[in-house]
Order: sequence, then structure tokens, then C-alpha cells
Amino acid sequence: MKILAGNSNRPLAEAIVAHLKLALCKASVRRFSDMECFVEIEENVRGEDVFILQSTSYPANDNLMELLVCIDALRRGSARRITAVMPYFGYARQDRKSGPRTPISAKLVANLITEAGADRVLTLDLHAGQIQGFFDIPLDNLYASPVFLRDIQDNMDISNLAMISPDVGGVLRARAIAKALDSDLAIIDKRRERAGVSEVMHIIGDVTGKDCVIVDDIVDSAGTLCNAAVALMDSGAQSVSAYITHGVLSGGAVSRVASSPIKSMVVTDSIMGTEAVRVSHNIRQLSIAPLIGEAIARISDERSVSSLFDYSAA
Repeated sequence: MKILAGNSNRPLAEAIVAHLKLALCKASVRRFSDMECFVEIEENVRGEDVFILQSTSYPANDNLMELLVCIDALRRGSARRITAVMPYFGYARQDRKSGPRTPISAKLVANLITEAGADRVLTLDLHAGQIQGFFDIPLDNLYASPVFLRDIQDNMDISNLAMISPDVGGVLRARAIAKALDSDLAIIDKRRERAGVSEVMHIIGDVTGKDCVIVDDIVDSAGTLCNAAVALMDSGAQSVSAYITHGVLSGGAVSRVASSPIKSMVVTDSIMGTEAVRVSHNIRQLSIAPLIGEAIARISDERSVSSLFDYSAA
């Protein structure tokens, strides 16, 4: 087994190989002066089981192209099996036609990865489960829920918790953790009356006096998340925290979270944190290196990956 890392999230790659007691495959992944991507594998990979670690986070197109070129370099180097390990799968929010003459970009990205020569994909908390069906190669979708569950048990009083789904689509994710903790569950129903008018939030469930924990897969601009926190506090919640798998946190998201009623927001390191994230007083990163490292070891040994989870978030 060999592990190759792109440039999207080197700290996570180094943590994963440390967990596996391995070293990163020697490779040069660089840019020409016109920003073309160039990859050179500097050790023999013929007949090897190779895993490429690359999140397609910002800059998404550069990191995606880097992944594709790495796959092609390994295929032409006669690697036996190539697994694209994508802790964050970019373009996942474009999983359907949202209107006339719009693309399904998640399917396009799936085609690109497959045609480049990947034999399988390993990812974490896909935004939409149906994306698994966009691939004609095996895909393992891991869940951050067990990692969140342990952190909640270690850092919060679980006797007064209410797990919150920020929308109807995330109910299964929040319900899985609520069931494991034997806590209450509430859902936020949001609607936009018309374009340019802020969303109206309705809370389905009783959160009075509860320590509310919002569980979601992606936080981008954080506008909806912060509005949800305000709505929960207005409905009588004692406190609001959040556990989010992928901290995209674009634009002014970090300052928005800092000035919101959110007591603490935990994100995984599926996306490398910016300096603003690292110094934020109410944002904390949680490592998923042991989870992904164990999944990689199981795939390489042809063992079950689903048995990693005591329950499924899907």
C-alpha cells in the first residue's frame, strides 16, 4: 500500500500516514508558470495499491485537476489499484437539475474521476446520497457521526441535549446521533417568501431550556446556520452549538459565526482550516485522520468498511 498526497490538505494527509505508521509516497505535484498542473511520481508504484488523498475544496477546480492528473500518472505507472480518497467531495451540491438548462456537475465530476483511471473512491459525508449512484466504480461513503458522538459525550452534558436538523433533508443524520445519545430531536423548517427576503424559520419540536446541537454536513457562508441559531434562542433554547463535517467557510463566514449566538462550532479537518478558523474563539477543528486511516487500511486488506460504524447515518 502506498499513499500519495495532493496539495489540498497536507496536514490531514500527514496525520493519516502517521496513524497508519507509513510514509507518504515521494512525488512532485507542482505548477508550471502558466499554472498547468504537473505530477511526477518519484518512486516505483508498479503493482501497488495506491491511495490519493485530495479534497476538492477551494480552489476547487485546481484541486480537482490535480487529483485527475495524479490518477493519470499512477495509471500510466502501472499501479494495480488506484483509490481516490476525497474527504470533501466538491461539486456535491450540484447533484440534480435545479432549473432548465442547468448541469448536474456532481455526475460530470464522477465521470472525470472514473475516466482518469480511478478504481474506487473513498469520501466522507456526501451532501446527497444519490451521488454514490453517479459512479460506475465502488464508492465508500464514511460518516463523521461516530467522531461527533464521542466528542459530544466528552465535552457536553448529554442529559439536556436536543439534536437539531437545519432542514428536512438532514433529519436522518441528526436522528442517528439523537438515537445514540437518547436525546430529543427537532427540525428547522425554513422558507423564503420571495427573492431578496430573508428566510423565515419555524422550529418543529420543543427546544425550551435545551442545549441545542445543530448537525449538518456543510457550512459555507454560515448565513442559514446563524439564522437558525437565532431562531432557536428566540424559541427558548438554553444554548446553541453546531457540529459540521465540512467547514467550507467562504467569505465572511468565520466573522459571521463569531458574532452569532453559536457557543461553539466544531468542524472536521476534511478541509484545511484557514488562519481565521484557527484563531476563532468559537470554532474548533476535530481530526478525522484516524477514521479515514482505518478505512484505508480496511480497503487495502479487503475487510469490511461498514463495520466501522455502530449505526449508519443513512
